[in-house]
Amino acid sequence: MASVRARATLGATAVVAVALLAAGLLLLNTLRANVTQQIGVEAEVSARGVATELAAGTTFEDLNLDSDTPVQVLDGDGRVRAVSDDLEAITGTGQPDVTSRGAGLSTHDLDDDDDDDDDAPGEAERGEVSEHATMSTGTATIDGDTDDYRFARVEVVGDTGVEAVVFAGAPLDVEQAAVSGARGSMLVGFPLVLALVAVVTWLVTRRALGPVEGIRREMAAITHSEDLSRRVPEPASRDEIGRLARTTNETLAALESSVERQRRFVADASHELRSPIASLRTQLEVGEAHPELLDVSGAVQDTVRLQVLAADLLLLARLDAGERPVAGAVRLDRLVADETGQRTGDRLPIDVGDLPELTVDGSRGQLARVLGNLLDNGQRHAAGRVRVTLRGEGDQAVLEVADDGAGVPEEDRERIFERFVRLDDARGRDEGGAGLGLAIARDVAVRHGGTLTVSRAPEGGALFTLRLPTGDAAGGTDV
Repeated sequence: MASVRARATLGATAVVAVALLAAGLLLLNTLRANVTQQIGVEAEVSARGVATELAAGTTFEDLNLDSDTPVQVLDGDGRVRAVSDDLEAITGTGQPDVTSRGAGLSTHDLDDDDDDDDDAPGEAERGEVSEHATMSTGTATIDGDTDDYRFARVEVVGDTGVEAVVFAGAPLDVEQAAVSGARGSMLVGFPLVLALVAVVTWLVTRRALGPVEGIRREMAAITHSEDLSRRVPEPASRDEIGRLARTTNETLAALESSVERQRRFVADASHELRSPIASLRTQLEVGEAHPELLDVSGAVQDTVRLQVLAADLLLLARLDAGERPVAGAVRLDRLVADETGQRTGDRLPIDVGDLPELTVDGSRGQLARVLGNLLDNGQRHAAGRVRVTLRGEGDQAVLEVADDGAGVPEEDRERIFERFVRLDDARGRDEGGAGLGLAIARDVAVRHGGTLTVSRAPEGGALFTLRLPTGDAAGGTDV
């Protein structure tokens, strides 16, 4: 069943049906038990009435037996001594005989026949009715009509010690009528209740799932049109569906931003690659036509620049793909010493302060790329000095690269970490690069669980601060 509404309606209706069935059976059993108990009480009252007369010394033939109630009186030997008028047949008492054999006999006469039993009065004492009554179910035919009855059995001992058992019945038609009426009402009412539950569930689920269908239609339209600027409708409710709509819109916004960033990246990369490729082609074409005019050093510079740009683009693509840095312990003090030691012949010298032994987890190659980009940026913009410091702060290693150049305006301190961004004083491609170095540095820092920020240096230029979480054990294996 493809429809959630249909499944919800079917499930709710099935649950209610099971509950109604269980409740109905319990109600019928309770009703039957209560009515049967009441009928049993009625039968016991009738039986005790007859037993009380016998206990008072009334003879069997003088008993007042209601013709509308089946009554059977037996002696201690199980012989029928008295029956109610018009009783034609009886079952359920253990004695189907309805022929009275007590005519003309009194309890005194019966006592003469049972002299040996004077000291064995049974459950009740002489002249008393037993406190306990037992119940049974059977039928009785009175004046040609046969019905079901609930019989009460009461034992009695006359004042002369005569034992007798009285069976008196009460009709079960009341119980049958009550149970039948309740069953009929359930058979009529239960389907109506189930139909009402199904209709209400269908309407409620339609109203509840209406926004979901709206979200689905809009998502289908977005997929068809490929327009990521569209958003799904957000219901005013604060329930799960409202949160689903808001999360969906947030996802669409993130996807739109990612796609837009990817498009801009491709466009900027194409633009940046076109310039060195065109320059290199021009030089090669000139060299082919006029070998004496070939600028070999310029061609090499353009090739190196193209190689660096291709490497930067490849690293950014790997970072965008979610590549995690290779796990390993990196000694930052050794890394700084190695990177600065390779720049002894650069235009500007690099001042390196004390290098405490600090270890971080990550990729040595990527962290070296970060430091190299920061040093390149510092040497490009410094007036005469670049300074590198390393220190530990709690569970973090702090690496700072400062210069004495013009610095970075406060409003541009976040923008310079965007890809292909060059400030006005660094737009020349020969001096400013492609604008990928700082973007790569921040991405690598974030991938290593750290941060990279820029502020004003004491020297007046830019101060780049790289913070990385230190490793579990300093002095580990350098990678």
